[in-house]
Amino acid sequence: MYKSALLISKKNIGRGIITLISLIILFTNILTATAQEKKNLFYEDFNDLDNWRPISFPKIKKNTIYTIVKEGNKNYLRAESNDSASALVNIKEFNVYEYPKVKWKWKISNVYKNGNETEKSGDDYPVRIYILFKFDYENASVLKRIKYSIAKRIYGEYPPHTTLNYIWANRKHTINILTSPYTNESKMIILEAGPEKSGMWLEEEVNIIEDYRRAFSSDPPATASLAIMNDSDNTGESSVSFIEYIEVYK
Repeated sequence: MYKSALLISKKNIGRGIITLISLIILFTNILTATAQEKKNLFYEDFNDLDNWRPISFPKIKKNTIYTIVKEGNKNYLRAESNDSASALVNIKEFNVYEYPKVKWKWKISNVYKNGNETEKSGDDYPVRIYILFKFDYENASVLKRIKYSIAKRIYGEYPPHTTLNYIWANRKHTINILTSPYTNESKMIILEAGPEKSGMWLEEEVNIIEDYRRAFSSDPPATASLAIMNDSDNTGESSVSFIEYIEVYK
């Protein structure tokens, strides 16, 4: 009797140990998968603008005003445009193949009534997030070297090789990828459109590589950086937009 009870007890202990080991392995795998699933390169929550540099445009007289505002325990980037245009460019470059995902949260006061994404006269947006792909002079064609060198003389630096331009469009479209009316090397991807969600915080998440392939039918250059803009120089209107955070990760 005692021998049987002891055998049963040993079996139960053995099963308990196996169950415990299985749970540990399962939990470890979950933690490992979670760590691999999302690894931040950086998380910008706008405590300051130390990692951003302003970019203005020679022919545009008024700059958009970018400030940090604080509400409770959170900071926000506030972008106020009034017949103006300028941008903020993040000083950190990153490899899009290593960190292809970007996520952010934004809000606008209003869209531009005369905004028209297909014409230069209406090419204004209350908020947009750029992915700027770095121009590689050494591997560029002769014609591109000449073209980009001229642009460098005007702006003081080489323009991007290409850009993805995630926009809050002023009106709805039947397609969600548009070519900039200024250049074929900039593709605009519509994430939100129209005034219906004005005043609401919305979270966006994008995959840079997938979007680039859809927009340009090719693989993107490896090196990129971020930029933010609220512009109204073409429509002459005004708008205020906010960004709570921007995250780059894999």
